[in-house]
Amino acid sequence: MILFYAPGASSLAPHILLQVSGLGFTLEKVDLTNKRWAGGDFNLINPKSYVPVLQLENGQRLTECSVILQYIADTVPEQALLPAVGSFARYEALQWLSFLAMEVQKNFITPERHGGVSANFLARTEAGQQQTRERVSPRLAFIDQHLAGREHVLGDGFSALDAYLFTLLTWARRLAIDLGQWRQLDRYFASLKAHPAIHQVLETEGPPHALHPAD
Repeated sequence: MILFYAPGASSLAPHILLQVSGLGFTLEKVDLTNKRWAGGDFNLINPKSYVPVLQLENGQRLTECSVILQYIADTVPEQALLPAVGSFARYEALQWLSFLAMEVQKNFITPERHGGVSANFLARTEAGQQQTRERVSPRLAFIDQHLAGREHVLGDGFSALDAYLFTLLTWARRLAIDLGQWRQLDRYFASLKAHPAIHQVLETEGPPHALHPAD
C-alpha cells in the first residue's frame, strides 16, 4: 500500500494507524501548495487535491480520512482497531468517527483558505485563529468529559479513533489552544505522544508547514 501524505495534515491519522497495524506500506510526500509529488501532478492521484490517499496493491485508491481508517482497521480485524462489523459497538465507534470528522476536523478548517491553497488549512491570521478556537473548544470540552476514567476513546485499547483524535489535537497545539484547561484531554494527549508508533511517525514526517502571519 502507498499512503500519500503531507506533514501534519489529516493524513497523519492513517499514517499512525498503519504504523500501529504492522501492515506493509510506503509513503509518498505531497506538496499541497504546488499540488505535486515525486511522480508529478497530484491532481491525477486525487482530483480533490488533498490528502490522505491510500493506494492499494491492485491500484485502487481510497480518499477521506475516516474511510481510510476503517479500511486499515478492517484489514487487520484481529487487532481490534475498530469493533467488529455489525456489532453495536461498531456503530458507537462510527458515531465517534463521524463526530471527529464533521464536528472537530471541519471546525479546524479555516474559511480564509489563503487564496485557496489547501496546504494552509489552519488559519494564519489572529482573527481566524481566534474564530477557530471558539468553534473547536466546545467540541474538545465534550471529548474531555468522555475521557474521564478512560485511557482511549473506546476504553482501554488503542483504536483508529485515537489515531484521528491525536492528529486533531496536534492542530490544537499549533493554534496555541491550551489543552491544560481540559485535564483529561491533556493527560490523553501526553500519553499518546509517548506511544512508540506515534513517536516514530512524528519523527518520520517531521515538522508541518509553519503558520506564518498572512502577508
